[in-house]
Amino acid sequence: MSHSSTSVQDRQRSIPPARSNSLSSRTLPRLAPLGFAAVSLALGVGLGAAAGWQSRVQWGLVSALFFLVISYVATSVVENRRQAKDRLATSLVWVCFLIAIVPLASLLWTTVSRGSGRLDIYFLTHSMAGVLGSEDSGGVYHALIGTLEQVGIATVISAPLGLLTAVYLVEYGKGPLARAVTFFVDVMTGIPSIVAGLFILSIMLIAGLEPSGLMGALALTILMIPVVVRSTEEMLKLVPNELREASLALGIPKWRTILKVVLPTAIGGIATGVMLAIARIAGETAPIILLVFGSQLINPNPFEGAQSSLPFYIYEQYKIGETASYDRAWAAALVLIAFVMILNLVARGIARWKAPQH
Repeated sequence: MSHSSTSVQDRQRSIPPARSNSLSSRTLPRLAPLGFAAVSLALGVGLGAAAGWQSRVQWGLVSALFFLVISYVATSVVENRRQAKDRLATSLVWVCFLIAIVPLASLLWTTVSRGSGRLDIYFLTHSMAGVLGSEDSGGVYHALIGTLEQVGIATVISAPLGLLTAVYLVEYGKGPLARAVTFFVDVMTGIPSIVAGLFILSIMLIAGLEPSGLMGALALTILMIPVVVRSTEEMLKLVPNELREASLALGIPKWRTILKVVLPTAIGGIATGVMLAIARIAGETAPIILLVFGSQLINPNPFEGAQSSLPFYIYEQYKIGETASYDRAWAAALVLIAFVMILNLVARGIARWKAPQH
C-alpha cells in the first residue's frame, strides 16, 4: 500500500505545472472601449477641424476609423491578436449600429423639433376647410379620419385573407397550387406602391367609379396582404409539430387542431405581424394621390367622395410652399410617426402578453 502511494506521488511530481492561460494573463479594463471612443472622437474632430472639413459626417467617419484602429492595436499589445480580432469584430458591429441609428435619430429629432411647435389640440380637432395655405390656422382632423378609415378597411380585408393563405401554405399546401401561391406572394411583396395604385385606378376607369377612401384602401390591401402572409407563415412554422400530433392522436380533426391549438399558440406573433403590416401601409402616399384625390373637408364616409390622409396632407402642405404650410406638414409628419410608433408598441405588448410561458 505504501509502495502504491509512493508511485502516485512520484507521478504527480513529474507532471509539469499548468501554464497560465495566455488569454486571461493581461486584459484591458472594462471601460477601455469608452476611452478608445473618447480618444478617437478627439482625433477625428481635431483632424476634421485642421483639414477644414465642413461636414460633420466626415468627422464621424474618421472618428469611427480611428476607433477601429485604436481598439485593434491596443488589444494586440496588451492582450493578444486573437482577442484583438474579437474586439475588432465587436467594435465594427457597434460602429455599424451607430451609423445606422444616426439618420434615424436625426430624422426623429428634426420632426419633433419642427413639428411640436404647431401640434396642439386645435391642430388635431380642426380641418383645412376655408383655410388658405398662407394662413396660420387649420388642422389635420380630416386627414387623420381618412387615414384611420382607409387603414382600417385595408386591415379588415387583408388580415383574414393573409391568415387563411398562410394556414393553407403551412398546413395544407402541397403541389403546384401551393408553389404558385408562394410565387405570387413573393412577387406581391416587391410590388411598388404606385403599381398597386395604378391597378386599382384601371379598375376604377373601367367600372366608372369615383375616387373614394375605399379605392385607396383596396390599393393598401394589395400592399398589406403579402406582409401578413409572410409573417403569419413564419409564426405558424414555429409551432412545434408535437402539439399537432398530440391533438390528432386524440382523434381531433385537423381543422379543429388548427383552430384550437396551432393558432392560439402563434397568436402573439400573428398579431405582431399584422400590426407591422399596418405600420407599413400607413405612410403610403402614391396610391392615395391617385385614388383618393384629397379633400379639405371632413368626409367620414370612405365609400363616397374624395378623402384625405396623413401622407397626402403632408405632401399637399409641403407643395404649397408657405411657412405656415411647412409647419403644418411637419406637425402632420409628427402625428404619423406617433401613430406608427403606437402601433409598434401595441404589437410588442401583444407579443409579450401572448408569449408562451416557460
